Amino acid sequence: MKPGGDRETAFKYHGLGNDFVLLDRRDSGRDIDAATARQLCDRRRGIGADGVLVLLPSASAQAWLMVHNADGSTAEMCGNGIRCAAKHLADRSREKPARLRLETGAGAVSCELIYRGGWVDEVQVSMGPAKLVAQNLPSASSGRPFVDQALPGFPGIRGTAISMGNPHLVLFNSPLEDASRLGPQLEESSLFPERANVGFARLRDGSVLLRVWERGAGLTDACGSGACAAVVAAVAEKRLEAGRWVLVELPGGTLQVRCEPDFSNVEMRGPASFVFEASLSLSGHQDAAADSNAARTPGSS
Repeated sequence: MKPGGDRETAFKYHGLGNDFVLLDRRDSGRDIDAATARQLCDRRRGIGADGVLVLLPSASAQAWLMVHNADGSTAEMCGNGIRCAAKHLADRSREKPARLRLETGAGAVSCELIYRGGWVDEVQVSMGPAKLVAQNLPSASSGRPFVDQALPGFPGIRGTAISMGNPHLVLFNSPLEDASRLGPQLEESSLFPERANVGFARLRDGSVLLRVWERGAGLTDACGSGACAAVVAAVAEKRLEAGRWVLVELPGGTLQVRCEPDFSNVEMRGPASFVFEASLSLSGHQDAAADSNAARTPGSS
């Protein structure tokens, strides 16, 4: 990225501190490469973020959402990213819609928008089904759900594997403080053919305390799909009842999650916040960052 090239506007959003650079490329239809994602997410040489959201055109929804992790890899979906993308689309729409749809690598999701002061404050997302048997889980080889099972190579540690479109491993018997130590090792577990997001969870008064080591991003303040996976895992392990809203407390704040008894749909509700927008160039060498005169716009929160 060098000053003086073709310029475009980049937007910064966060969902409970899980932060993203958003590029609205519905007109051009051009995605970014891994090197550009890594540079944009660099917190010293770029804008700084846990990931990059790229909005592309869609024939059946308001946009197609591509999710790029900070390490340059891509993710099938991202719960906090979906809420941020929905806020971006709604706040810049003349109609101020009550609902909108996004296409993701895990399928289409429906978003209900909750406004405050004329701007989207919260988004409730119908995340689709949670799966206990999927190609990105240990069940890809066994054909059986991996629920409260021992993890080979990790004595005394048990976990449950859930796919929210992206793969998750949820642990209820490991301290939350182990997330930074065990997360990197479990992310690369041979049980998961595409690596895994690793959630360290604990129940307290019917709520879930959660820390997530995210695949391709490391520890983050919040993980929306991880919150969904934790509630599904708690139901699968018969620690919680299905069908009710559960508070999931993350380092960045609280999400609400509800899943159907048969896991056919999982709903997530939480805030999305605008931070700033900036003009930058993505052409040429990959070292320059966004303009320093980034300006805030109405609707930030």
